[in-house]
Amino acid sequence: MKIRDAGGEDIPLLAGLIRESFRDVAERFGLTRENCPTHPSLCSEAWIDAAMAKGIRYFILEGEERPCGCVALERAGDEVCYLERLAVLPPYRRKGYGEALVRKAMEEARAAGAPRLEIGIISQQRELVDWYARLGFGEKGRKNFEHLPFEVTFMSYGL
Repeated sequence: MKIRDAGGEDIPLLAGLIRESFRDVAERFGLTRENCPTHPSLCSEAWIDAAMAKGIRYFILEGEERPCGCVALERAGDEVCYLERLAVLPPYRRKGYGEALVRKAMEEARAAGAPRLEIGIISQQRELVDWYARLGFGEKGRKNFEHLPFEVTFMSYGL
């Protein structure tokens, strides 16, 4: 397993990894372009390009001789980095790749001097909330947003 920094040449790969990895979540929760146009299952190359232009860093995990996951890290201020777009293709799940990507995000956030790493996830995806809790994240709160058809649970990890 190898995790590397992603560059502009990786934008098509990243968009594909994210779309494919989040497709099952979109199907499970009935998320569509109409009711949730910003869901990662709809990720476009333009989204990745715009994120990179804002300074969001992407990392690609290569395992079993192919790219099979990624994660993004956004420095949101002096106090926090956001873990975003954690994606592992379905055939490669439950092999430690997601945890390796989270640990990479932790390492990079720590190196950037951020005291906290935070994430927002679908509250009803309890197995994912529990998974992050096992990695040491604590629930920080929940919120409904007018533009989202689900409640978001915010979780935080002290670096």
